[in-house]
Amino acid sequence: MLDAGESITEEVMAAMASTPDPRTLEVLRCAVRHLHDFVREVDLTEAEWATAVDFLTRTGQMCSPQRQEFILLSDVLGVTMLVDAVNNRRVGEATGNSVLGPFFREDRPIVPDGHDISAGLPGVPLVVHARITDTAGLPVPGAHLDVWHSDAEGHYDSDIAGLDDTAMRGQFRASDDGRVTFRSIAPASYPIPSDGPVGELMRACRRSVMRPAHVHVRISAPGFSTLTTMVFRSGDPYLDGDPVFGVKPPLVAEFPFDHEDQSEHLHYTFVLQRLD
Repeated sequence: MLDAGESITEEVMAAMASTPDPRTLEVLRCAVRHLHDFVREVDLTEAEWATAVDFLTRTGQMCSPQRQEFILLSDVLGVTMLVDAVNNRRVGEATGNSVLGPFFREDRPIVPDGHDISAGLPGVPLVVHARITDTAGLPVPGAHLDVWHSDAEGHYDSDIAGLDDTAMRGQFRASDDGRVTFRSIAPASYPIPSDGPVGELMRACRRSVMRPAHVHVRISAPGFSTLTTMVFRSGDPYLDGDPVFGVKPPLVAEFPFDHEDQSEHLHYTFVLQRLD
C-alpha cells in the first residue's frame, strides 16, 4: 500500500533501477522527480489531470507528415530554444542559432549564385547579400547555404496550391571570398497554426500567435558547427512577442529599400564556429 507522499516517488525510482543504459536511467529519474514535484507543488486535481491527458492526446492526433503539433507545443513553451541553447553554445562573435521551424525541406538542387528563388510570386523584390566567415573574420569558401522564407502574405510554398517545394527556397555554395547573393521577395509576418490544441493554449494565455517577418538560413561547412538561424526584419511590430522565442537582437537587421532598383536589400554576415 502506497501513501500519497514521497514514498510513491521512491517506489517509481526503485522500479527503474535496473535500466541498463545509464543516460536513459538518468533522464527517466529526473523526469519522474520533476513531474512528481510539479503535481505536489500545484496540488493537481483529478479534473486538471484529465484535462492535461486530453490536451496531449489531441496534440498527438493533430500530428502528420505535414504538421508536427508536438514540435509546435515545444516551440511555444520555449523548450525548443532551450534545447538549442544547451546544445549549441556559441562563443565570441559566432552567429547565434534559432529554431529550425516546420517548413525546412531537404534534398533540393543547388542553384547558382544570383539566382531568383521567388518563383515569380508577387511581392517587393528582395536581394540578399550574405557573407560567411569564421570567428576570425576569414571567409569560409564553399560553405553550403540553405535558405527558405514566406511570401509577401506570410505563406510558405507548401501552403500555396500549385507550387512545388522550390518556391522561396534555395541552396547555394559560397564563393572563394565566402559570399552568396540571391534574389527573392520580401517575407511577411505570419501566424503560427492556431486551429489545434496549441492554439487553444495560446488563447488561454492571451498570447499573440504572430511571428515577425524573417528569412530562415542553415549553413554548413567542413570543420564548422552547422548554423541554423533566422534574420528578422528590424521594426517588425511582432519582434518583442515572437511566440516561439526565436528572436535574438543580433539576428535583427535592416531591409532598406533601394529606390533605384526598386528592391529591398539585406546585407548580413554569418559567422561560423569551428568544431575545435
